[in-house]
This record gives sequence, structure tokens and C-alpha cells, in this order.
Amino acid sequence: MAKTILQLTTALALVTMAGAAQAADCKITVGLVMELTGPAGEYGQAGAKSVEMAFRDINAAGGVRGCDLITDTRDSQSQGNIAVDAATQLVQVKKVPVIIGGIISSVSIPILTSVTAPAKIVQVSPASSSPTLTALGRDGKTNGIFFRTITSDALQGVAAAKYAVDKGFKKLSIIHVNNDFGVNMVAEFSRAYKALGGTIVSDTPYNEKQSSYASEVTAAMAGEPDGLYLVSTPVDGATVARTWISQGGVQKFLLNDGMNSPDFIESVGADYLKEAYGTSSGTSPTASTEYFTKNYKEFSGIEPTNPAADRSYDAGAIVGLAIAIAGSEDPAKIKDAMYKAVDPAGTPIFAGKEEFAKALGLIKDGKPIRYEGVIGPVAFDKYGDITGPFRLWKIVDGKVATDGEMTTDDVNALQAKLQ
Repeated sequence: MAKTILQLTTALALVTMAGAAQAADCKITVGLVMELTGPAGEYGQAGAKSVEMAFRDINAAGGVRGCDLITDTRDSQSQGNIAVDAATQLVQVKKVPVIIGGIISSVSIPILTSVTAPAKIVQVSPASSSPTLTALGRDGKTNGIFFRTITSDALQGVAAAKYAVDKGFKKLSIIHVNNDFGVNMVAEFSRAYKALGGTIVSDTPYNEKQSSYASEVTAAMAGEPDGLYLVSTPVDGATVARTWISQGGVQKFLLNDGMNSPDFIESVGADYLKEAYGTSSGTSPTASTEYFTKNYKEFSGIEPTNPAADRSYDAGAIVGLAIAIAGSEDPAKIKDAMYKAVDPAGTPIFAGKEEFAKALGLIKDGKPIRYEGVIGPVAFDKYGDITGPFRLWKIVDGKVATDGEMTTDDVNALQAKLQ
């Protein structure tokens, strides 16, 4: 009898140990399609590290139902067709319940229309700001599965136009990337800028990854503008800006959000950017902002000011919390839980291990939470869009410095006035 009891006890211990080991080995995989190379490579590298940091923090807090969140990261190479192939593999072969990405709209849109919307798999973009994404939702083509942690260019274009006029840009030439993002941003900006009394002397699109943009710059310089509105990415944008300067263009620039980049400044030269201004989807600083700014570089080796870094952490955090709230990897439940992760009636939760531990405890008890992220507190509308303030910035001594803010109410009021 004693021997039998000993055998049973030993067997039970082995089963318990095996169960614990299995729990420790439990993984929940989220697909990442990021622009790790190509014109938007700087964005994607920062974005991927940010998501990894958010998952690290959630895992350190206990994970989701005892499981670790991990990423299966694929490089879109900043190309839509490659992104579609990567996303297809993640959805059909790896069976991921969520895809985070892309960064740029010309990557996110084909993923959405070709892969995630038909498969009804949740997709979250940290930085795709094209109004086309809202239109797709409005037209019923997204199955309600698309979310983003950046405001639409329909609003940013208005904010940029007002900032341009306030900074004395009366006659602008425009050079912009010839894709969905660039075309839509310029359309929204031009409408508002003209209504505010500005004059556009030329509008020149360019195709990405050219070795030279001399012909585009020559075309843009016609009409003697008092500044250049450059809608681009850091690598191509630096080439355009250097060509503009070398051909004698006035050294006064208006820049889009993605040009808020140390690499762009270094490549062009701070001495030539003393009158360079820009707009970005803004932040209302929270405890999450402080945590991220303090800890991101140590984790990633990348400056926390890099484009897409802050909002990619939030994308990862919201996805992780939504999976916890959903209680499963069912994409339909995760879709509904995305709204619950930022419930305005919930207990405020911030970034970092301790805060996520608090969140996971509340979720376990069935209580609502409101994640207030690095970019500030947000909420999603029925199309997965967020609203928020816009940061106005300028380049000072080779660094990006905040110059002011336009609140959501300010932008909406101006938008209504211009219609």
C-alpha cells in the first residue's frame, strides 16, 4: 500500500510538473508585417521593437492566461505585394488571430483588402493615416476588423495648412510621394491651405527609390515659392531636400509626420533646416509617455522620438490587452475586445509591467479598463479610427522641438469653417 501511494504521489508530481512546463511553454503568436527595409525601413524597425517591448512588459506581468505573447515578424520591404504575401502566410499557414502592420498606408491597404478583411482577422496599423482606410470602413469593405493608432490625414492636412499659414508660408511648392498616402495628404492640405489664403505654385509627385529627383525639384522650383511642402519618407525625403538646396531652393520647409526623423535631419544637415516645420499626430502626455521615453532606447537601441515608435507600443499594448479580454484567440472576440481595452468607463491603465499586472487582474475579475497609452488616451470609432491632438514641431539645433498643439476641437472647428 505504501509503495502504491508513493507511486501515485510521484506520478501526480510528474503530471503537475509537466502541466507547469506546458504552461510556461504556452505561446500566443501575433503576426507583424513591418517595413523593416525600403524607404520606410526606419519606421518599421522602430515599430517592430516597440511592439516587442509592449509584449515583453505584458509577459513580465504574467502574460495572457499564463501564456507569453510573441511576434512572428515579416518584412514588407515597403512594398504592398510583398506585404500581401507575408500576411497571407501569417493568416493561412501560421493561423495568427491578429496582424499588426503595416506602417505606411500603401502597405496596410493591400493587406486589408486582400488578406485580413476577407479572412476577418483583426488588423492594427500604428501609423497608416490615409483617409482611404476610413472610406473602406464606411463602404463596408473592412468587416469592422481594421484599427489604427494614428489620426487620419483628413484631419492632419487641415492642421498642417493652418500651421503653414501661421508660419508665413504664402506661396508653396509641393513635392510628394506618389502613393495613396501622399496623394490624399496633399489633397486635404491643398483644400484647406487655399481656403486660408495660401497659394500653391506647383504640385509635383515622385515615384519612390529613385537615385535622383533633379527633374522633380526643377519642376517644383518654378513660380518662385517661399517654401517647400515635402511629403515623403526619411530616405527619399533627404535626397529631395538635398537636391532642392543644391539647386538654390529657399531653405524653408513644411514637413509631414514621417519626416520627424533624426536620420532625415542628419542626412540633410541641421544648418539647412533652421526653418523647417512639421505636424504629427499628437500626444497628450501620460504616465505611459514618461515610461516609454525613459525605457525605449535601452530596450531597442532606437531613439523614442523615431517615427511610429510611440504609437506602435500602444498598438502592441492594446492588442495584448484585447486578447486577454477576449479570453481566446478568436478574431471576432478580439475585435470586440479592442474597444474594451480603451473603455472610457474603465480604470486607467498605463504602460509597463506593474500597470499591466493591474490590468490583467481587473480583466480576470471582469472589470473594465482604459489603457491610456504613450500617445495619450484614445478611443476607436466604428471604423477603427482615433481622434486626438496634433503636435506642431520645428527643427532646432538639429533636433525636433515641440512648437505648439492643435486640439481635436481646434481642427474640427477649422474643418467645419472651411467647408
